[in-house]
Amino acid sequence: WHYHILNDRSLTGLPRKFNVAFDGAGKIAVLEDTNDIAFAAVEVKDGFDVEPGVWFKLGIGGITGHKDFATDTGIIVKPADATRVSDAIVRVFIDLGDRTNRLKARLKYVIDGMGMEKFLVLVEEKLGHAFTRVPPEALAPRPAFDRSAHIGVHQQKQDGLNWIGVALPLGKVTCDQMRGLAKIAQDLGDGDIRLTVWQNLLISGVSNDKVALATAAIEAIGLAIKTSELRAGLIACTGRAGCKFGNADTKRTASRIADWCDPRVPVETPINIHLTGCHHSCAQHYISDIGMIGARIAVGDSDDTVDGFHVFTGGGFGPQAEMGQEVFHDVTAEDAPVYVERLLKAYVSHRTSPDETFLTFARRHDGETLRKLADAEAHT
Repeated sequence: WHYHILNDRSLTGLPRKFNVAFDGAGKIAVLEDTNDIAFAAVEVKDGFDVEPGVWFKLGIGGITGHKDFATDTGIIVKPADATRVSDAIVRVFIDLGDRTNRLKARLKYVIDGMGMEKFLVLVEEKLGHAFTRVPPEALAPRPAFDRSAHIGVHQQKQDGLNWIGVALPLGKVTCDQMRGLAKIAQDLGDGDIRLTVWQNLLISGVSNDKVALATAAIEAIGLAIKTSELRAGLIACTGRAGCKFGNADTKRTASRIADWCDPRVPVETPINIHLTGCHHSCAQHYISDIGMIGARIAVGDSDDTVDGFHVFTGGGFGPQAEMGQEVFHDVTAEDAPVYVERLLKAYVSHRTSPDETFLTFARRHDGETLRKLADAEAHT
């Protein structure tokens, strides 16, 4: 698909955000259902009038910044046909999409305007044949992903080989570190460096006997393969420091949250805290355990404003896909670490068991209750 776009000039005018994702049902999720076009690998069972085996399940219209996941169409696509299907969908969008309004220049709004079935008929016309549809019971359950698999050493499916997930602080890496990682991948791995949606990278193809050497080499350039649960799931977009749309310095605030909360509230289960600078939601604040969207907050009665955030909880992805609910409004960036600390302490104090995730805890309460529980932690 990548090379198809590069080699077809008629596809060079797509909007800056038209996202196509492919999830192979591995341990590390790519959040395919947050994208305009979502391909999710599935196993089709025997006995349903289609060739059994691995296909892609097709979802379309995801845009979580506008509070929508991709809709499961009930369509399955052979992997070899995925590029042709993507091309047909994109060309219907090119024909009908509204490019005059930045907020509406996404596939979701074409579908909302005409309905899913009419849209799919147009895509079939572009393809020249009907889609293959199967009922949900034709698909075997997808393997569960591992929310911690992007950090540390993990066995690959190939015997004797491993991938190593390197923890990058909020996606930041220096030139010297990047050169060092390239040398480690070349000398001790298979030469590949792979990115994840969690703002870190993987070195793949490291044999068992070279894992210790690779780990030491990663640590020697100032990086790590282990980190806290909080830092492993901490995501921040470019923010105001580098983006004209950003209302707050997301990376600086995220770093302060980690530095403040890590020693004060140990968290033993995976947790995602996402900070995004504006309504474009590049860091996908609506689908994280704790999500924060940048805002300009007035100072007293003056016209001056400071960096701030609105805070959400209870968002999820994959089988737990749901948009978060607002808990705090207009929290200054200066106060943000303390507010996150209070939410985490409320979770630790009121979870039903040590195994209860923050997501489950957050969804047991409405926003007002969570706010009261968090505020109570300010006085303990």
